Amino acid sequence: MTDTASSTGWDCHAHLFGPYCTYPLAAERSYTPTQATLSAYVDVLWHLGLDHGVLVHPSAYGDDARCVLDALRHYPFLRGVLVLPGERPQAVSGLRALGVRGLRFSHRSASGANFAGSAALNDLRALAPAMAREGLHAELWTDCRALVGIEDVLRGLPVPVVIDHMGGFDVSRGIDDHGFQVLLRLLSEGKAWVKLCAYRNLPDMSAADAGEPFHHALLRANPDHLVWGSDWPHLRVEPAPSTTGLLDLALRWTPSPALRSAILRDNPQRLYA
Repeated sequence: MTDTASSTGWDCHAHLFGPYCTYPLAAERSYTPTQATLSAYVDVLWHLGLDHGVLVHPSAYGDDARCVLDALRHYPFLRGVLVLPGERPQAVSGLRALGVRGLRFSHRSASGANFAGSAALNDLRALAPAMAREGLHAELWTDCRALVGIEDVLRGLPVPVVIDHMGGFDVSRGIDDHGFQVLLRLLSEGKAWVKLCAYRNLPDMSAADAGEPFHHALLRANPDHLVWGSDWPHLRVEPAPSTTGLLDLALRWTPSPALRSAILRDNPQRLYA
């Protein structure tokens, strides 16, 4: 692994779970994942040929961030995105020095979609001033249908917004869908960044190329605000996709070497270094 100045590439979205004897899950949670440890994730980075990773605090840990924060202390080539409730703005201070670069929030269209332990849009509103002072961005797990109703809210925030999973696009609605056009607009204006990780939006990996038009539309909108994330260890997806295969797919959809370098190296260094 190398320092950020000489980075060869970043995986900008992964989760850690366990070992549970040291980092037990929250009692109130929406799912119980299989262990996915730090050492296993470092091996994943090695196999991907990448030297930096971003650990996203999963809701199954509630507001216990020890698993991520300990990993950041152990490996300086990692960065973190945490979950905090809105009533704790004082907890934002000092996070950047620990390797944290953002806080994650959920706002999805499905009724009751937010998992136990996640932070919501109201939490983002409450924490945004403290986040701006600390130099943190907001990471948002949402979908294109929900984006329609919050476009102006996101544009008015004092922090950048990083949108997970390519905005949860709907393959059946195509790239002209109103919600996807909102995503493209926020991206083209430079208000939003987007994580290129399509597989959760696809019927299955045998139909993966259905995601390619969405990928290309994002490239056209603003290639300087795109990053790639593996979403390892692929929670609640059966069968789990090949992490290497997901990177290969993103590279196949991005034929330009210059754009590949921007997405895997240059853009994430600006966002996370």
